[in-house]
Amino acid sequence: MDRELLADLLGALARGECTVDDALARLRAWPFEDLGFARVDHHRGLRNGFGEVVFGEGKTAEQVIAIARRLVEASGSVLVTRLEADAAGALAAAVPGITYHPLARLAWYRERPPVPLGTGPALVLSAGTADLPVAEEAALSAEFLGARVERLHDVGVAGIHRLLAERERLWDAAVLVVVAGMEGALPSVVGGLVARPVIAVPTSVGYGASLHGLAALLAMLNSCAAGVTVVNVDNGFGAAAAAARILGQGSA
Repeated sequence: MDRELLADLLGALARGECTVDDALARLRAWPFEDLGFARVDHHRGLRNGFGEVVFGEGKTAEQVIAIARRLVEASGSVLVTRLEADAAGALAAAVPGITYHPLARLAWYRERPPVPLGTGPALVLSAGTADLPVAEEAALSAEFLGARVERLHDVGVAGIHRLLAERERLWDAAVLVVVAGMEGALPSVVGGLVARPVIAVPTSVGYGASLHGLAALLAMLNSCAAGVTVVNVDNGFGAAAAAARILGQGSA
């Protein structure tokens, strides 16, 4: 349950449109609900602005379905990351209305649009086409959380003129999520061109010495562009959550 849903419930109670027993029934699983294999956090949206997100990897389809159902029943929305196609098919059959994005391995359901975050866009940049799965996880997650998202793909430093040709879009963005594998140089370049927050996302894309993203992660942590924030390897959702918090400052 998020702030908006709780406010609606309290307003209905104050207006006499629901009884105390009805309100208590709505809140019976608050702040969390024990399913045995998971404790679903229905209070998270009220605490930090967006509800619990289901990490699909490592869970059975049955576990994902059970958690997603309870979140939808309680809040009218759910976001599932790192969800493979077979589990997504089972989830869609169990929870009608689920939308699955195979490139990002992400599924979501919403009964109503999110509260918009900020006025400026979050710009998601990817260095290469191979980085698109992580970039789309970031972009779609940010959209689910209420951000207005723009995308700028295949602008890596091997052809830096492609990035410089889009510098007006860089300057217009409120926050930039920069996704890159290989040597992870793109966030440093972007960080040297803009005065907005830059969130760097290393990916596991690259040849042997990239060490499954460790090389890009270390390069970003050692960026010469001051103020670049770095999330974990392939963590598109984490970057989206950080961008949402930046865009949502002052709206809590």
